Amino acid sequence: MEPGARDSHEESDRIFELEAEVQQLKEAVTSHAVVDQAIGMMVALGRVSPDQGWAVLKDVSQHTNIKLRNVAELILVWGRDGDIPQNIRVELEEALDRRGPAQIPEAPTE
Repeated sequence: MEPGARDSHEESDRIFELEAEVQQLKEAVTSHAVVDQAIGMMVALGRVSPDQGWAVLKDVSQHTNIKLRNVAELILVWGRDGDIPQNIRVELEEALDRRGPAQIPEAPTE
């Protein structure tokens, strides 16, 4: 391979690596925001501290074998639509019982 071609190939590889890194960072920022919002819901609805809210999400994730980010997304959907899978609701109630003073309130009726 000629020196100019090698440099061009190395540049292309580096650009590809940087684009992949940027994509990973974007996903991390989005994931962080989703988790923070779900923690906020735990604070507001479960009357727990932010640290306890984080622990609740972790507990639910571990007991349901669902990634924490996905648990957070399900909680945000529940906040918008009032729907949450029964297994998540049960684990959420149990985690809040261990960490906080209140059970999950019922979904509002329209």
